[in-house]
Amino acid sequence: MNEFLLVIHRDLTSNDARPSPDEMKMAVKPYQDWIAGIAARNKLVGPPRRWDADGRFIQRGNPVASGPYTAGKTSIAGLFLIRANDYEEAVEIAGACPIIQYGAVVEVRMAMMPAQ
Repeated sequence: MNEFLLVIHRDLTSNDARPSPDEMKMAVKPYQDWIAGIAARNKLVGPPRRWDADGRFIQRGNPVASGPYTAGKTSIAGLFLIRANDYEEAVEIAGACPIIQYGAVVEVRMAMMPAQ
C-alpha cells in the first residue's frame, strides 16, 4: 500500500472565482461524505485540514509576498494523504471529489520511498 498526496487546487483570488462561494456551500456536505467514504475504507491517512487563503511565498531575489502562490488563477485550497495500491486506485478516489464539478482540480502525487 502506498501513500498519495491529494492536492485540491482552486481559484481563491479572482473576483469571479470558481468554485464560487455559493458552489462551495453546496459542495460542503458532498465533500464531507466523500472524505467519510475514504475513511470508512481505511484509505485516509489523516483528516483534511482547512487552510487560510492568505499565505506567504518566498522566491529567490524577491521580498516575501503576501497571498497564496498561484499558477494561473489556481492555488492550493486543501491537501491530505490517502492510502492506495497504485496510481490507478488513487486517481479513482481523487476523481470522486465533488468539488471538481465546480472547477477545482485535484492533483495526485505518490510518496517516494526514502533513499537507502
